[in-house]
Amino acid sequence: MPAAKVLRRQKIKRRVRKNIFGTAAKPRLSVFRSNKQIYGQIIDDENGVTLCAATSRVAEIENAKETKSQKAFMTGKALGEKAAANGIEEVVFDRNGYLYHGRVKNFADGVREGGLKL
Repeated sequence: MPAAKVLRRQKIKRRVRKNIFGTAAKPRLSVFRSNKQIYGQIIDDENGVTLCAATSRVAEIENAKETKSQKAFMTGKALGEKAAANGIEEVVFDRNGYLYHGRVKNFADGVREGGLKL
């Protein structure tokens, strides 16, 4: 049985996802935050396809002597640059039930600096 904290996040996630949907023109940027890492992917929900993704498990980010928040920013910036290279300019941000604070906010700021509009 998942912990109460996980169930609460899943409930918030369902509530948020009722209104957020990614299209080919404006895909959805979903973020997942574990205790050590952060992952982001840009998804076209109409076709069920992941267009591009980034993770903090890449060697240059993981081995950097930075805090988790700074690594989240670096990961977001990498994802923004990948998306811009693929011709994606604007996305819908799906915080996945997490509060828009700390690592999730730094990730979003990194995506903006990488060239995407949220």
